[in-house]
Order: sequence, then C-alpha cells, then structure tokens
Amino acid sequence: MYNPALVQPMREELTRLGIQELTTAASVDEVLGDATGTVLVVVNSVCGCAAGAARPGVALALQHSSRPQKLTTVFAGQDKEATERARSYFVGYPPSSPSVALLKDGEVVHMVHRHDIEGKSPEQIAAQLTQAFDTYCG
Repeated sequence: MYNPALVQPMREELTRLGIQELTTAASVDEVLGDATGTVLVVVNSVCGCAAGAARPGVALALQHSSRPQKLTTVFAGQDKEATERARSYFVGYPPSSPSVALLKDGEVVHMVHRHDIEGKSPEQIAAQLTQAFDTYCG
C-alpha cells in the first residue's frame, strides 16, 4: 500500500476530469454490474508510464466528441478490493497496471494494457482510445 497522501495527486489527475473513483468492490459492482451502455475503466497506478502516458492520454481522449457514457477509475496498489473486482469484469484479459478498459453492455470491447502504454506518448494513447470511442460510443 502506498501512502494515501502521496497518491492523492495521481487520483486527482483523473477525478478532476469528471472520472468517478471506485474504491470498493460494491462501488465497482454498482457501476459495472449494470451491463448497459459504455463504461471506461482506468486502472490507475503510481508507475512512470501511468504518469507520463496513461493519465495524460486519457485526459486528451476525453476531449474527443465521442466518449463513453460512464467514466470510472480504480487505483492499483491502493484500493486492492476495488481493483480486483474491476479486473474480474475484464474476462479474458490478464491484470495490468496501468490499463484502460472500454466496456459496452458489460463486455470488454477495447483494452489498453501496460505494454500498449509503455514507450508511447499521451497522444498515441489518446489516438487508441478515441478510435475505440468512435467505434463503440458513437
């Protein structure tokens, strides 16, 4: 577990964008258990690729005209129960931190894993996400 005071700014990078933080298994089930529409789930992390590419890439992608109906995040290494529960909805995908999942009607339709984030720019991450938004959220 990381010191909550140290990770707070990392949480706020996403919550100030209007992304709902899910900190318990129950809160994850409340959002992801409703299998209608589109939901973005950002698995946040303290690692460098989260800071340098994932969070900024998500921020850029959310400026796009087409967006998921619900925007959520869990924090790996901080909110263990919520993160594990969110990952249980990512059927067929191994755990990855950071990562970004786009679900439509309860099924993952697009996944950006850590290996898709490492070494990429925020603009490249945003391009991946906005392409998925255009395909599944339009």
